Amino acid sequence: MTETPIPSFFDPARVSEVWKVDYAARAEDARQYALQHDLKPVSASRERISVWLVDVQNTFCIPGFELFVGGHSGRGAVEDNIRLCEFIYRNLGRITHITATMDTHTAHQIFHPIFFVDKDGNHPAPYSDIHVADLREGKWKFNAALAPQFGVAPEYGQQMMIHYAETLEKKGKYALTIWPYHAMLGGIGHALVSAVEEAVFFHSIARMAPPDFEIKGNKPFTENYSVIGPEVLTGPMGETLGERNPRFIQHLHEVDRLYIAGQAKSHCVAWTIADLLDDIQATEPELAKKVHLIEDCSSPVVVPGVVDHTQAADEAYSRFAKAGMRIVKSTDEIE
Repeated sequence: MTETPIPSFFDPARVSEVWKVDYAARAEDARQYALQHDLKPVSASRERISVWLVDVQNTFCIPGFELFVGGHSGRGAVEDNIRLCEFIYRNLGRITHITATMDTHTAHQIFHPIFFVDKDGNHPAPYSDIHVADLREGKWKFNAALAPQFGVAPEYGQQMMIHYAETLEKKGKYALTIWPYHAMLGGIGHALVSAVEEAVFFHSIARMAPPDFEIKGNKPFTENYSVIGPEVLTGPMGETLGERNPRFIQHLHEVDRLYIAGQAKSHCVAWTIADLLDDIQATEPELAKKVHLIEDCSSPVVVPGVVDHTQAADEAYSRFAKAGMRIVKSTDEIE
């Protein structure tokens, strides 16, 4: 099927804004659009083309929100999402399934400031890294005031923090990073970007294909950059901190091609792909050829004068390509 035109209601200038999707109007638009362009329900499609949207949420994608991914241009996630929406609309007749992952947090989690205190009761500043030595020396301690809600003794809470930081170090992961409060469940930042939500909704009506929404990151004692699995699975006594999700490697077996985009390229996107690649290599290495990474719809975390994860993101994508995954642009024709 040839590419479909971008609907007239899509306004690139509004992708950087938060607004209410007019579901009734878009549903009628989608019905007329499907008739005009002879779009069939996905159940009639012989090929299965899936798109994963990783954490395309206001908290990461709207300027002024908590963890806006500006990339090097300063408008990275906005520019990415303009291209992403256009990719969905142009390929409406080819895409059969869309999954949106949703980073989902509460205040009392290991990567938020309230989880740690120093000797004066102060919390670490956002973008601080918590290292094993910091915890062993008492520079930072587990916030004892939180212990009752988790049913642990304060001393064991500190033991858990040391174990966690040690595990990250042994696995060659980033140090435990304290992030600004973000993607808060029930808040505006948690929602999908309005323009992307509209595109996903439009596809679901035009192709009669319900999207999937996958919650991640809601466990208190582990980070969960990847939708496939948390950074640390078990605590110092072997207790479960989080579980690996087998659904995604199963889904890859069921589709002909998979396209991945979202934020941030250096963190949740890269680590989701890395975990998927681990599952691929453990089961069927040839599956990597099904995976297409839409490089111009993801940006790395760049905070001028603080951090720049561009190199780490580029190195990760280079490794994915060597494993057989394909690096593509949103304007490339779906094969």
